Amino acid sequence: MAAEWDSGSEAGPTGVWPPATASPVKGKEALPEESDAGVSVSGSSEAKVDDGNIQEAESSLREGLSLNYEEARALLGRLEYQRGNVEAALRVFDGIDLQAAIQRFQPSLSEKPLSKRNNKLRSDSSNSGSQHAASLVLEAIYLKSMSLQKLGKAMEAAKQCKSVLDAVESIFQCGIPGVMVEQKLQETVSKSVELLPELWKQAGAYQEALASYRRALLSQWNLDDECCTRIQKRFAVFLLYGGVEASPPSLASQTEGSFVPRNNLEEAILLLMILLKKWFLGKTHWDPSVMEHLTFALSLCGQTSVLAKHLEEVLPGIYPRTERWYSLALCYFAASHNEAALNLLKKSLNKNESPNDIMALLLAAKICSSSYLLASEGVDYARRAIKDAESSDGHLKSVALHFLGSCLAKKSRVASSDHQRSLLQTEALKSLNEAVSLDRHNPELIYDMGIEYAEQRNLHAALKCAKEFIDATGGSVSKGWRLLSLVLSAQQRYSEAEVVTDAALDETAKWEQGPLLRIRAKLKVAQSLPMEAVEAYRTLLALVQAQRKVYGSIKNSAEEDEDKVSEFEVWQGLANLYSSLSYWRDAEICLQKAKALKAYSATTLHAEGNIHEMSEKIQDALAAYSNALSTEVEHVPSKVSIGALLAKKGPKYLPVARCFLSDALRLEPTNRMAWYYLGKVHKHDGRQADAADCFQAASMLEDSDPVESFRSL
Repeated sequence: MAAEWDSGSEAGPTGVWPPATASPVKGKEALPEESDAGVSVSGSSEAKVDDGNIQEAESSLREGLSLNYEEARALLGRLEYQRGNVEAALRVFDGIDLQAAIQRFQPSLSEKPLSKRNNKLRSDSSNSGSQHAASLVLEAIYLKSMSLQKLGKAMEAAKQCKSVLDAVESIFQCGIPGVMVEQKLQETVSKSVELLPELWKQAGAYQEALASYRRALLSQWNLDDECCTRIQKRFAVFLLYGGVEASPPSLASQTEGSFVPRNNLEEAILLLMILLKKWFLGKTHWDPSVMEHLTFALSLCGQTSVLAKHLEEVLPGIYPRTERWYSLALCYFAASHNEAALNLLKKSLNKNESPNDIMALLLAAKICSSSYLLASEGVDYARRAIKDAESSDGHLKSVALHFLGSCLAKKSRVASSDHQRSLLQTEALKSLNEAVSLDRHNPELIYDMGIEYAEQRNLHAALKCAKEFIDATGGSVSKGWRLLSLVLSAQQRYSEAEVVTDAALDETAKWEQGPLLRIRAKLKVAQSLPMEAVEAYRTLLALVQAQRKVYGSIKNSAEEDEDKVSEFEVWQGLANLYSSLSYWRDAEICLQKAKALKAYSATTLHAEGNIHEMSEKIQDALAAYSNALSTEVEHVPSKVSIGALLAKKGPKYLPVARCFLSDALRLEPTNRMAWYYLGKVHKHDGRQADAADCFQAASMLEDSDPVESFRSL
């Protein structure tokens, strides 16, 4: 609301106002206070003015204070507005001709000061008087807009408010100067600039609101830092949550070489970063909601590493350090910087900080559940979280049990003995089942339990979990379809698996079809349909190359996840397929393509060894397999291939072959080829019973071997 003006005269003893003896010069300099305006022109203190006494009051003001028509109505309307008579004030304001007033003000406010001193002083005095008159009329239109808003006429209010800014731009064609501008005029302009977008939003005119926000920030209104900050924050919030897609800003309003946002998200992030910079420079006070909005915006576009940088720049004392560490850990975890995230959580969970922070414990357990090497540490974090959640929250306890089961499952895969592995797998399933009993409608929990059942070759239970996951997610998540397809392939139901894969492709967006197309190609191979498999790989290759052209060769960490198929994998798959068909030249071409994308890969070196082995170049094959192990120490296929080759070289190599094959089975107990070749080693070594057990295990695994490892999910 506009501030009250000082009075230049007092009411007479009879209460009639304005007094007949009021000095025109004095009245021009100072206007009556609201308290003196409390008495009506007609003498009734509370009666609302009608059309008759509006004209009477206007006439008195014009004669007593030497005001013109618009100025008198502006003053009278403001007084009525301040008394709360909104409708009466609106009737007074309706008589103001803004365009006529602009034409009078424009010459005097736009002319340049003269060079001579006397003329300059005279010009300054005239300019000050014109600014005062302009301020009075523009404030009246602003108050008219406020009155219409209070009466629920947002659209009309917005149009009136816009007319104020249009008038200012017409009067000050080069923008409002930073000096020699009357404070009251600047205050009216600032309030109008801030109000206009809000009025457009209330009226449902969202595109006009967007345009008004940009006009407010790009035009020269001489706004102070606090006003500009409020507008920038409201604009950012509107862009993020308004549900209206904004067109990019006009290039005409941008300086050459400046960044031009392409969409709502980029524009909002830019505004929020500007607000943070203002705070860093001490131009505005700290507003925690700015960081909250920036967190939301950067998380949406996967730029959590940028968010971490901004969190690190916040001065100490704003956030408690354990809270800052946890927020940074979340950012680094989302950016796949797990080691940095875990180190921050360890600091937070130190006995001298917050050792029982359940959210930090859960995040630490989740990070550890993704790595075999950290699985034991994750078990400890999960158990501490379960203990803390025992009496507080059933949901958090379910989450902790979920992570405990995942960590135990990971730990079982690097167990040193079969007995220990069996115990850990049993305990993992027990934890997952207990978690499901507390949260029966958690799709991710059902999915992880299905994976664990599949790894243990309990295919019936895995199939049930896969179907439950698809039902829970409505078939909108492709990894559920992939699990179902692999379980069916492990049951040797290839045609059904292919039907599921085709159905999944129909339900999946084009860019997300890579893993499903890879499964389809491998299903064709399993059904001895090599030409159809080649065609499936070609379709997959076309998709991957199209993605590379669209997104570029450099991708951020958020895009590089297991749900993407790389071009390297496609060439590698084609090389393996051509090798199995004895198309050596084609296989070598595909292998060279794969090497060009990733020069040092255990998978590529192993495929090269296969080609040498098929060509009976045993020493070259052994060299390639050894190079593969040098590149990746725990590469199971290379260990199996070395063991198989050494077993063929004679009795003195059998102990070494057995070591390689046993180590392969320690890393991957369900590798049927490792069991098969270990059986052959035992047979050559004279241990018939052990050989029979190995052959039986290989036969059972062959009957339940999926076309793609469950660990690829």
